[in-house]
Amino acid sequence: MPYTVDFKNVSTIGLESSPVAEALAGLRANEARYFKNKYDHDFTVQPADEAPETLDWIHGILASERDIAIAARPLEVTSFEVDGTRMAYVFYESGLSINVMYGLEEGSKRAVGFKLSDGMEIPEELASSFKFARQKSKLAGTIRGSYFVIKGQH
Repeated sequence: MPYTVDFKNVSTIGLESSPVAEALAGLRANEARYFKNKYDHDFTVQPADEAPETLDWIHGILASERDIAIAARPLEVTSFEVDGTRMAYVFYESGLSINVMYGLEEGSKRAVGFKLSDGMEIPEELASSFKFARQKSKLAGTIRGSYFVIKGQH
């Protein structure tokens, strides 16, 4: 069942099984606030098993671009379009969030971003390939993030 993320009253709905549920909920709320403020878009997520096409698209990009397979269990996903860009997110039980920004016009920006919730370790499958920068968030505490540019067509 879809859930519109409330960034004013942060909730762990859908993320309760995560050992860092509070921090992951803050990270998710941080994303919701960004899209509401920048695009007036309501950030709505659903259980990962209810949107396998979104999860398959994200995992396909990770596999084909960087040979990455995420070990953690996906909890929630979302996919939407804003300003000619397809956005897709997956939130994992470990506290990891992955987003894909895929410009629909040829030559536009396309990238995969990784964000780590406060209190989680860097996943083994990402540790050797990525350096993570830190940023502070009122909703999520300290977020560590990294990204790579998508080169292929997806």
